[in-house]
Amino acid sequence: MRYFLCWLILGILGFTLVTACNPQTSQNISSSPKLPAAECRMVKHTMGETCVPIHPQRVVTLSSCTLGNVLALGIQPIGTTNEIYQEKDSPTSVKSKAGTIKLVGISEPNLEAILLLKPDLIIGIDWYNPIYPLLSKIAPTVLGKIDYPNWEEHFNFVAVALGKQETEKALWHRYYQRIEQLKLSLGTRYQGKKISFITIAKNQIHVDSKNSFSGSIFSDALLQRPVSQNIDSVYGSLPISLEELEKADGDILFVTTYSKGSNQFLEAKQKEPLWKSLKAVQQNKVYYVDFSSWAATNMLGIDAVIDDLYKYLVNTP
Repeated sequence: MRYFLCWLILGILGFTLVTACNPQTSQNISSSPKLPAAECRMVKHTMGETCVPIHPQRVVTLSSCTLGNVLALGIQPIGTTNEIYQEKDSPTSVKSKAGTIKLVGISEPNLEAILLLKPDLIIGIDWYNPIYPLLSKIAPTVLGKIDYPNWEEHFNFVAVALGKQETEKALWHRYYQRIEQLKLSLGTRYQGKKISFITIAKNQIHVDSKNSFSGSIFSDALLQRPVSQNIDSVYGSLPISLEELEKADGDILFVTTYSKGSNQFLEAKQKEPLWKSLKAVQQNKVYYVDFSSWAATNMLGIDAVIDDLYKYLVNTP
């Protein structure tokens, strides 16, 4: 994927698996009942192989990456962690479809809360390998590799774990149909124009490279990037200093912020000459978009990003 989501949040939240080190929690978890072979199928994952229910009814997801993919595949989890969870009234692509999903942790899963939900399947990412023995006592657990330059692999993993490979194929077909429709709608309007995307995280500015989540969608839609962003980076994003703000510039500038603190930092920067000197700012071509959609690294976020591209690049004069 080419994508920037969770490494940034990992650094912001200071990811520590406190619950994994809580002996009282460990003592309260008993082994989950093993399913008869006729009622489950084997799924390979980072911790080996696990027999998962053929038709899981009570799924818990660990990470927003996994949550968005499970929702996109038509399954409503009963619980989730969500490391990009922000203000309760913040509308996001995930929350708009999440309904009454129980939040069982921001970045650190609350094992006792998961146990109380009585899941029949836990799906997550390899961040949680250290507490896999505890998770697998609660319910069959599968943990997929999260590789930000290739988020599509995690989507495929989730589809396999849920037995939703046909739905996965249909969703990819729909994605490429939407991309072709978007390209037709854009026509030659942005030929030679450069599209920039930056994220404000507290007091740091990050520019998305072309192998980020949003960068891959830009590429598929044949939208060009500024020279400074038309590169691959390890995590799909690069921090820049305030003195390098020109690297954030383009004919169009999309901006997203992670938190209230980020909003305050951005508001302060917008008053400074360097920000006001940006071409996109001077031409009134700066558009503010939702962080949880544009950093989603999952199939659910794709629709939200494409919707925004229609909104700002096609339907905005």
